[in-house]
Formats: sequence, structure tokens, C-alpha cells
Amino acid sequence: MAELNYFNYFTEIEEYFWQKRGAHLLVSPLDWAIVETWQKAGIPLSAVLKGIDRAFENYARSRRAAGGRQLKSLSYCVDAVLDAAEEEKETAAGTGPVATTAKKAEETFSREALRIFFTRNAERLSAAAARADQSELASRVLEACARLAELSPLVESPGALDLEDLERRLTVIEEKLTAALTAGTPEEFLLEIRREMDQQLAPYRRKMSSAQLSQLERQYLQKRLWERYNLPRLSLFYLT
Repeated sequence: MAELNYFNYFTEIEEYFWQKRGAHLLVSPLDWAIVETWQKAGIPLSAVLKGIDRAFENYARSRRAAGGRQLKSLSYCVDAVLDAAEEEKETAAGTGPVATTAKKAEETFSREALRIFFTRNAERLSAAAARADQSELASRVLEACARLAELSPLVESPGALDLEDLERRLTVIEEKLTAALTAGTPEEFLLEIRREMDQQLAPYRRKMSSAQLSQLERQYLQKRLWERYNLPRLSLFYLT
């Protein structure tokens, strides 16, 4: 992701997809879950954009495009993105190790932007805990809020800020809270999410491996649960 801000991953993909589609429409929960699977798999942003280009080129030659139907979901781009990522991986393997220079945190985010992000998320977590109708779930949300507060001194440290380590810590908090939300959510709502997810994934299941589907289902479930409880995503990928 050399020439693009790594933490703008979601924004760059969303805006690029909008440009290719020619319409500034909301990206669906499934699309966001797909982007999250690419991000967690470490697929470079350049490979994602290249794959989206190829997917649109292929779609333009399809019968559906000839019939006037638009490409509406990133699901159609999955194969092309994975192919582009594999190509980049093979190309990189032939070039040998590349020397990289550590960047200062300020080149990505200002300390002030990080403070605002942490403060806003802590406030929203506290508000969500107050709304929770289960004491156990409320305590887990407050625990996540406390863990977030413990990371704040890192932002204030005078030395260089290791954003990758900070992101790992935030990811652990998110994963633990997602597990608590899953355990504390009514079964009927979980079934509703499953039905919704199965319906949206049906056209693409045969094109994806079991590992890809499993990861996508986890990301979709996480997104819908956090939306249900109006929780802020803590990852730095959501700062922008």
C-alpha cells in the first residue's frame, strides 16, 4: 500500500467502488464485511483496486450489463481481487526484500485526531453500557471502555507511536467485545442475521472457499451486532 494511506483502506475502496459504479450509494453491510475480510487477510489496497477494475471490465462484457443491470455489490469483485493479490504476491517474491522506513505517527494521524477518536469512542461505549438491558453485557461494554482508556497514555507518549501495535490492541478489544455481544444477544436476532446473511451470500457461495465464507460470515455478524448496540468501531481503520 506504498502510495496510499494504509489506514484509509476502507475509505479508498468505498470511494473507488462508487466511482466505478457511477453512483454515490450506500455500501451494504455485506460489502463492508467483504472489505474487512480483505483487510484482515492483508490484501494490499493496490490489489483490491486492480481487482475492482478487472471485475467491472468483465461485467461490462456480460449479459447482465447488456441488459442494463448495474454491478451493485463488491461480492462480484471477490475473485478478481484475490487473483490480483496473488499476482502481486508472486511479483513481490521475485523482487527480494524491500527496505522500508518507519514513518512517524503524525504522517498518518495527528495526536489530536487520535485523542478525539479515543474520547468519542469511550463516550459512545459508556452510553451503550447505560442502555444495555443486561447487566453482564453492560459490564463487558464498560470493560472495553476501560481497556480503551488504558491505551490513551500511548497516544500521549512523547516518543514515536507504533500504530501497528496500537491497532493490534484495539483489535483484541473488539474481538472480546464481539464475543460478549454474541453471547448476550437474543437468539432470534442472531437467526435474523443468519437468514439475512445467507440470502445475500447465496449467489456467491460456490465462488468462495469455506475459509473465505467463514471469515466473511464472522465479519458480517460483527458488523450487524455492533450496529444493533450502536457501538463505535475501535479500529484505526474507522478513524477516517
